[in-house]
Amino acid sequence: MIHFSNVTKRYTNGYEALNEVSFHVGRGEMVFLTGHSGAGKSTLLKMIPLIERPSAGQVIIDDKHLGRVKRRHIPALRRDIGIIFQDSKLLNDRNVFDNVALPLLVSGDHHPREVGRRVRAALDKVGLLSREHDFPISLSGGERQRVGIARAVVNRPKLLLADEPTGNLDPALSREIMALFEQFNQVGVTVLIASHDLELIGRLEKRILALRRGRMVADQGGELGAQTG
Repeated sequence: MIHFSNVTKRYTNGYEALNEVSFHVGRGEMVFLTGHSGAGKSTLLKMIPLIERPSAGQVIIDDKHLGRVKRRHIPALRRDIGIIFQDSKLLNDRNVFDNVALPLLVSGDHHPREVGRRVRAALDKVGLLSREHDFPISLSGGERQRVGIARAVVNRPKLLLADEPTGNLDPALSREIMALFEQFNQVGVTVLIASHDLELIGRLEKRILALRRGRMVADQGGELGAQTG
């Protein structure tokens, strides 16, 4: 599902965020990406939906060579990828329903009745169906993160990416959020999560990739290569 081959990212100011990073995440795997602040975790995740492009090397996502994807085809690529950010990035002037519906409305491919059905199914999955008319300001931090997850999965993506999704949450809420990711993974969604919470992810017994100063320095745990794609 995810193939990085000797990927380097060097910015115009000379800063090298990634240095010859290579790894493979199989279809249906749940994998964690760790490393110190500035190790390159966020940059690596941004390569997958083409928010960033590599300076060198090759990225293949779901059999698509991203170096060959033209700008006009990037929105289609992103429809198969759900992205969750640390701060959830909700629109405060829209209620929960409208925030979750946004990816469907942007694509323009769905009838309003189908939009409603998908949004409510996603909210039900994260336990927030009763809050669809509320605005983000009235939600707790954990609830806002759940809305962000619902928005990420409303398009039924093959791949979920999360960048420090529990960074602002207490341990109990963090475990609840991780349990949601496990549920999506159990129905076949490939999940890649960047996190510095080693204690939390250590309990989940999943494969862990570690970055240090832009280099991949460890790949441990899980069933590496058990599934391919």
